[in-house]
Amino acid sequence: MKKYSLYIFVVIMVGMVSCRKELLDPVPTTDISDFKAFETKERIASQVNGLYTVLKNGKFLGGKFAITNEVRGEDFVNEKANNVTLNATWRMVPTGEAQEVKEIWSQGYITINNVNVFLDGMNAVGNKVVGDSLAKIYAGEAKFVRGISYFSLLQLYARPHWDGAGSKPGVILHWEGHNKLGSYVKARSTVNEVYAQILRDLDSAETLLPKVAPGTLTAVVHANAWSAIAYKTRVYLYLEQYDKVIQEAGKLVSTGAPFVSPAGHKLEPDVQKVFAAPYLTSESIFSLPFTGTTGDFPGTQTQLGYYFTPAAKPYTGNGEYSLHPDGIIADASWKEATDARRKFIAVSGSKKYWVKFPTPSPFTDYVPVIRYAEVLLNLAEARVRQTNSVDPYAVALLSAVRNRSDATVSYTVANFSGATVLLAAIAQEKHIELLGEGFRGMEITRLGIAFPAKSSTVPAVAPTAQQYIWPISSDELIYNKLCVDNN
Repeated sequence: MKKYSLYIFVVIMVGMVSCRKELLDPVPTTDISDFKAFETKERIASQVNGLYTVLKNGKFLGGKFAITNEVRGEDFVNEKANNVTLNATWRMVPTGEAQEVKEIWSQGYITINNVNVFLDGMNAVGNKVVGDSLAKIYAGEAKFVRGISYFSLLQLYARPHWDGAGSKPGVILHWEGHNKLGSYVKARSTVNEVYAQILRDLDSAETLLPKVAPGTLTAVVHANAWSAIAYKTRVYLYLEQYDKVIQEAGKLVSTGAPFVSPAGHKLEPDVQKVFAAPYLTSESIFSLPFTGTTGDFPGTQTQLGYYFTPAAKPYTGNGEYSLHPDGIIADASWKEATDARRKFIAVSGSKKYWVKFPTPSPFTDYVPVIRYAEVLLNLAEARVRQTNSVDPYAVALLSAVRNRSDATVSYTVANFSGATVLLAAIAQEKHIELLGEGFRGMEITRLGIAFPAKSSTVPAVAPTAQQYIWPISSDELIYNKLCVDNN
């Protein structure tokens, strides 16, 4: 019997719920191949919103991807021993049959395929329907979604760039839209080839998209040129191309304090407001929005609030993961009395929980994908690595992020005896600043350090160990005989 790559097959594209339900009127269709879905401006606009809807699915960037990267690190304790809620991932022993391994792979490629189907339809019909100006914006948004999807998959399923300078197997690159059952057998591209595609998408998105001033709904939940630039600072950091990080960040970050972008991006004075409604701060570069409308919030057991907040009132989480007492919260430099980020810690019984995403069920907190604080820290690290010095600009950037949350701390060059000490401080600041947002696992593999031990039964995982990265989904290996697993 012929086998098919069903996980990338699109049955419905239009009719997805939107990033915000009120922004579209979905027109359902089950026939993409005749391009009827591209015959009106309304249907095309609906599909653009649908691209974000698939991206923000709780099985991908709207939940499990971030949770996975957090619980792979050392900051959380698994309280339920439930494999449905990532117990195997926390223990660093997931197989290709693990639910999360299959779900994130599948949803990532569904997202990518939706982009490819959309771009094919626009090239065939839709561009003429909406006109050149709007067609460029839609293409830019689609390419941004595809670029960040490939980047996300690469961090879990492929060896880091430092291992073999990008020559190791990456993930599978698809450019064509698949809208019919078929055998889409294809080998994995190299890590470098995947990064090259990511950067082609982000460079194109920057060129095609407008530069939108921050702080509005459109600026935060739809991609624009600033989103693409900001995300490239992350991509180049992971590629170890520090001169390119500096180049891209230079488009966003001023040369001196208070570090405001040309468009007005800046650190929100109160860090807690970044994670509270309406989620539209000048720091919020790109986020995934949710509402209480059925179908427009993360699915069951995929929500950040469900995993990380306790069940005790005023929270309605499931307390799946408490904060590890020996994790980042044990850092003595992160002052409990004066740092506002400590307010994201809640005590329930004898445990501490991370409540950065506190909104009760159905857990509609926006999920930040990239914030201005990260851009500042990316630039700070790149400056130090590029100059191999205690770079004053890098120190000032680091100080800005820490001082925003703790007014008692301001760093100067004199605080750091050398580049190595400064790099450690920047890494620690990023660890604190982005806790709970899905960075820790990615940062560990990027930096080539071991995953720390979490308990006597969950030992450290060395960078050379097989479980340092995830296996490929067993579904892919069954249906695609050209794809080889990680070993």
